[in-house]
Order: sequence, then structure tokens, then C-alpha cells
Amino acid sequence: MTKHRLFWPAAVLTALLLANVVFTPDFFAIRIKDGHLYGSLIDILHFGAPLLLVALGMTLVIATSGIDLSVGSTVAIAGALACLHISGADDPASTGTVFGAVAIALAVALVLGLVNGVLVAKAGVQPIIATLILMVAGRGVAQLVTDGQILTITSEPYKLIGGGYWLTMPFAILLAGAVVLLTSLLTRRTALGLLLESVGGNPVAGRLVGIRAMGLICLVYVFSALCAGIAGLMISSNVSSADGNNAGLWIELDAILAVVVGGTSLTGGRFSLGGTVIGALIIQTLSTTVYTMGIPPETTLVFKAFVVIVVCLVQSPAFRAKAARHRARPARGPKPGPVAPENMEVGA
Repeated sequence: MTKHRLFWPAAVLTALLLANVVFTPDFFAIRIKDGHLYGSLIDILHFGAPLLLVALGMTLVIATSGIDLSVGSTVAIAGALACLHISGADDPASTGTVFGAVAIALAVALVLGLVNGVLVAKAGVQPIIATLILMVAGRGVAQLVTDGQILTITSEPYKLIGGGYWLTMPFAILLAGAVVLLTSLLTRRTALGLLLESVGGNPVAGRLVGIRAMGLICLVYVFSALCAGIAGLMISSNVSSADGNNAGLWIELDAILAVVVGGTSLTGGRFSLGGTVIGALIIQTLSTTVYTMGIPPETTLVFKAFVVIVVCLVQSPAFRAKAARHRARPARGPKPGPVAPENMEVGA
């Protein structure tokens, strides 16, 4: 059981959740108020939905031996464009205005993802360099869109995306769950997942059997940008504003941590969507635990790094094997001394 790739991430998530009970006895309590579900577990799922989406796209990118550092900037750009369109509309609360804002934001996100994919697959630029360009420039673009200010809007239909409720649940949870389910069906019920693993695991063999790696690489970067765009809509919707400087800041690093904690190797090849979901929940639960335990916010990153190191170590087969050999090593007692002649037995 301990050899299953999801065992240790699930065990760490369970331990973190149980640790919160010590400081908050009703941590697992879920209440219904005004027809909506409330509780700490609901909050973890709600506030972790944007990270989950970004990590989901990052998983497929990493499966092809790539990396996407631009998702944070894409989050900021998508939220800024949506809020700018709504703020300039005659009727910000109309459904048509919101649909238009969402369409513009996601269309631009798709274009940004396509640019990353073309740079990596066609131009041969290293993924970390190609996406670093947009990571730096995109943050500036987001601030240009908002004119360097926090753009505030008032629109109830737009508020639904990140801060509203539907069927008693936060809509963000349902939306993230739908994207996860759809991605799982496409990658595990079709040959797409196997093709992505082939591109990342052994690109030479994939090319020899006729796999078109270029198109698949472009596809995963476009999908990653789409997930980041949806996350940007969630974040800006939840606070009814767009902050080009801080929206999605460092979310790319949390997404990479979630993927690694979930058991997907950064070298590419086999990936685990279930592990990524657990990894994203671990990262979000860590933030909740920090505030619950009264740990100063300044040490949040240090605390998060410590837990991630522990999770990665317990997942490492080499580390576990070395620890097992150390435990199984017999204790060394004193060496036996020479036997005195008078104590030696004489045979018949």
C-alpha cells in the first residue's frame, strides 16, 4: 500500500488536516447558512481552486519535459482584461457584458499559450527561457491594462465565477472539478495521455513511431494558459477587482510544487492528475494551517518549504530504501576477545 504513488501525498494531506483539529476543534464541521455550505474544508477547496487549475495545466506541460513560468502573468492579464471590459461597459451587471469579458480574457490567454508553444516546439527555445519572457513581460502588460492601479468593478454575474454559489457549493469548486474531470477523461480514456507521456519520456522513440510532438507540445502550453486564464477570472471575480502587480504572484511556483508533491517527475513522462489535485490541496492546506496555528505570516514560505521537503523525501524510493537499511542494520557489540587456553575444550 505504501508503494502506491498517491499514498504519501494523501498521508501528508490527512496529517495536515488532523493537525488543524488540535487548534480548531470544529475544523471538519460543515454548516449550511442561507442555503450555502460553509466550513474550513469548503474554504480550502474554494481558495485552492485557482491553484488547482494552474497546477493541472502545469502537469501536462511537465509531462512533456517542459515548464511554464508564465502562468502567473497570464492570471494577471486575464483578470485585468475582464475587469477592464466590465468597467467600461454601459451595463456592468448584464450577462452579455460578463460573457464578453470572459471571452476576451480566455481568447488572449489562448494566444499567449500558443506563443509559448510555438517558441518551444517550433523555434526550439528552452521552455524555461520561452516562458520566462512572458513571465516578465506579461506582468508589465497586466499593469499597463490596469494603468498601474487596482481596477474595481461591481458586477453580480461576474462575482459568481470566483465568489458566488451554485447548488449550495462555491461555483469555483464546481468549475475546477469540471475541468479536472474533463482533463482526466481526455488523458486517461483516450490515447492523448499516452502520447504526452511518450513525448516527455522518450521523444526519440516517439518520433520514430510517428508521434507529432510539435502539435502536442503546442497543445499543452495552450491548455496551461487556458487553465491560468480561468484561474485569473476566479481570483479577480472573488475580490471584484484586478491587480496587475499582485494577482497570481508566485502562483507558478506553488503550481510546480503541487505537481512535484503529487508525484510527477520534472524530467517528464508519466504524470498523475490525482497526485496534482492532492498536491494543490496540500499547498492550500499549508496556508490554512499557518494561520490556524498562529504562525507569523512572514515565516509562511519557510514552513511551506519545510513540509514540501519532507513530502518529497518520503516519496523518494532511494531515501526510503536507505532509511530501511539503516533501521535493519544490526547493532554492533564488542568484538569477542581471544579464548584462554584453560577454557578451551579438549576433544576426546
